Amino acid sequence: MAEDLRARLKNCLSNDELKLIRAFDVIGDIAIVKLPEPLLPKKHLIGKALMEVQKNVKTVLNQVSPVKGEFRTRELEVIAGENRTETTYRESGCDFKVDLAKAYFSPRLATERLRVARLVKPGEVVVNLFAGVGSYSIIIAKHSQAARIYSIDINPHAFEYMQTNIRINKVGDRVVAIHGDAREVVEKELAGRADRVLMPLPELSRDFFDVALKTLKPTGGVIHFYDYGEEPDIFGPSTAFVRIKAAERGFEATILGARRIRSYATRCYHIVLDVGLKPVG
Repeated sequence: MAEDLRARLKNCLSNDELKLIRAFDVIGDIAIVKLPEPLLPKKHLIGKALMEVQKNVKTVLNQVSPVKGEFRTRELEVIAGENRTETTYRESGCDFKVDLAKAYFSPRLATERLRVARLVKPGEVVVNLFAGVGSYSIIIAKHSQAARIYSIDINPHAFEYMQTNIRINKVGDRVVAIHGDAREVVEKELAGRADRVLMPLPELSRDFFDVALKTLKPTGGVIHFYDYGEEPDIFGPSTAFVRIKAAERGFEATILGARRIRSYATRCYHIVLDVGLKPVG
């Protein structure tokens, strides 16, 4: 997609400027770009060109701040098209309504969401500690025979969209939306309930690994632990962390799978460990 955009702009930007055009995300009918400072004077030109290249795009947003804060939001600026940040996105046979300025969502996790859903066994109870607008939870409901998926998020806007998306996809019989801090929710309602726990927020996974362990049934289960890994040993530090922390809580950890999801920074990757846990003794 970036190549097509560069081709459209070749008569409007210098060669040095063209080299600064990077990949962008399309979520529903909205595109999100992250323009470096040298391109900002030409942001409206770039936004218009992107809409010409991507005919289905009705709005182009420039991300002007990193994802930050407790609610994982980012500042977005309309640089072309309709003045809005809400859209509907389709993935793996599911529809998701989301306001990109109020709740974080990435289409780059589509493959990972479906992969996890296909690992869920019939009758499992799943707990998603950081559910966002419900994408993992709803795709699991659609593509597995899980008995129940508890879907927690602290962001009130994400929670509202999660409720909407559960209705849209007609999975309210199995997906339970819960608004609150995952640590408090598990302590009060979900300790010892889960066969499988998702932690799809690498920034918080280490801080909440004890919560994930507490969520598992006494007989153990599986935790999908998302983290960042750096070359040359991408998985080693994360593996050591989960084994040590599991042992402290009386569990033996087995790494069932480890994979790079996407590049995060130079020599650094967003990764996931599928961790099997069973009580020691």
